Amino acid sequence: MKFSQLLKSKIHHARVTYANPDYVGSIEVGGDLMDAVGLMDGEFVHVWAVDHTSRLETYVFRGPNGVIGLNGGAAHFFKEGDRVIIAAFCMTDEPVIPQMVLVNESNEIVRDMTPFTVHG
Repeated sequence: MKFSQLLKSKIHHARVTYANPDYVGSIEVGGDLMDAVGLMDGEFVHVWAVDHTSRLETYVFRGPNGVIGLNGGAAHFFKEGDRVIIAAFCMTDEPVIPQMVLVNESNEIVRDMTPFTVHG
């Protein structure tokens, strides 16, 4: 059996609403966005800056709608207002249809971007 690591979830162009280095690590994401792309509390995610070169890996936890907050050491790489892409992958031997959304400056979904199937 051959497993591939495939894109599962993506939140595109989210805006960081806070960066708090004194909080225990991770990224807080609005529950509406987590539900829209199928992210679970504690799931491993990649966070990629859109406007600069920062990239990191951490775990996600559910927060109030509209919130994208970087905590702990991750807060040193991002600041309020930064645009980020949040992505999660899965290991599978089956095709995956990644759940993807584009959000506006208020972290509200403006478009479902779930157009394709990725084959393993």
